[in-house]
Amino acid sequence: MTIKSVICDIDGVLLHDNHPVPGADVFLARIQEAGMPLIILTNYPSQTAQDLANRFSSAGLEVPESAFYTSAIATADFLRRQDGKKAYVVGEGALVHELYKAGFTITDINPDFVIVGETRSYNWDMMHKAAYFVANGARFIATNPDSHGHGFAPACGALCAPIEKISGRKPFYVGKPSPWIIRAALNKMQAHSESTVIVGDNLRTDILAGFQAGLETILVLSGVSTLTDIEAMPFRPSYVYPSVAEIDII
Repeated sequence: MTIKSVICDIDGVLLHDNHPVPGADVFLARIQEAGMPLIILTNYPSQTAQDLANRFSSAGLEVPESAFYTSAIATADFLRRQDGKKAYVVGEGALVHELYKAGFTITDINPDFVIVGETRSYNWDMMHKAAYFVANGARFIATNPDSHGHGFAPACGALCAPIEKISGRKPFYVGKPSPWIIRAALNKMQAHSESTVIVGDNLRTDILAGFQAGLETILVLSGVSTLTDIEAMPFRPSYVYPSVAEIDII
């Protein structure tokens, strides 16, 4: 396989908290110097592309804002293709910003969609409204299925769980492991699945998403998943490396 473009996760792959993984700077520089299209893909919807570019810069990693693609941006891209422009949103600024850019009206009056991202202000009233709207026909869309983030902070999947339980309807998750977000990233890069590799640290999100979208996959062991985890999975990553510092096929 000739690799012509790269999709790369953030946490556990390029950064640990706000510190670079050793070798991440060299890995990114090699991709950029080769002129390869690059998408930095994250499931977390709470930061804008500019926020992420600033976060990387603070860690000594220079990546242009245009390279970042979040589940919030992908959700807005997905919704642009759907009928209806009114949404009840459980989420914070970055998601709301992307929905406004996509032409949505944020409302709690007869919304076409209930859109769930992540927020620290989640409460009974939000849960009640979201479940009511979904039960009465609003389409249930969520940015990502992750149940929790660092330190077991509740993430989008956890916020969706009570809405699903009350309404009896499951959300469509835009983020990994959905192959939709991979296809959207490929479209953004104008790349093809046959010549693109995804680099991630999580078998259940990054690697599964790549597998389902027909990409070559690289698992790095600097984050969530371990060698033992691979044995429990019905699919396998194409390659396994200790970290991005050891990747020698890109």
